[in-house]
Amino acid sequence: MGAIAPVDPEKPPSRFQQAMHSLGMTGPARWYGMNVASRIDPPLLRLTGGRFSTTSFFPLVLMTVRGRKTGEPRTVPLVYFTDGEEVIVTASSFGRAKHPAWYLNLKANPEVELSARGRSGRYIARETEGVERERLFELATKLYAGYGLYAERAGNRTIPVMTLRPADPR
Repeated sequence: MGAIAPVDPEKPPSRFQQAMHSLGMTGPARWYGMNVASRIDPPLLRLTGGRFSTTSFFPLVLMTVRGRKTGEPRTVPLVYFTDGEEVIVTASSFGRAKHPAWYLNLKANPEVELSARGRSGRYIARETEGVERERLFELATKLYAGYGLYAERAGNRTIPVMTLRPADPR
């Protein structure tokens, strides 16, 4: 159905988005994101063709990846932006000390299905390193300043930044 819609991480957020981002960095909002939004948003995004979620002020993509142990499809909503044709996601896990399960699944099974705002496609994941990772993480913090806070909370864990390139050349 076409590539995932582009998202420019350097586009300044609206005043509403700024307020929601500030709210998103609070403890209660972090709890809500981890315990409620992560469960409600996948079916809500599917039901509305990717046009509505409980966190609609973030650009969200639904990523479906095979579980590393079960082989069963697992779908997770992720904040994303684009860098050329590539979709960029961070495995921040709200700053928890452990990597999120979807990241471990992605490392084991890098071919995924992405869908957002009525568009979907197959993508291949790759973890970034070094200068590329730093550049993309800096862009992620421009999209949402909370990633900087998550990096602090994560302690010794470096937050992975993943690029997802289209599996089918255009």
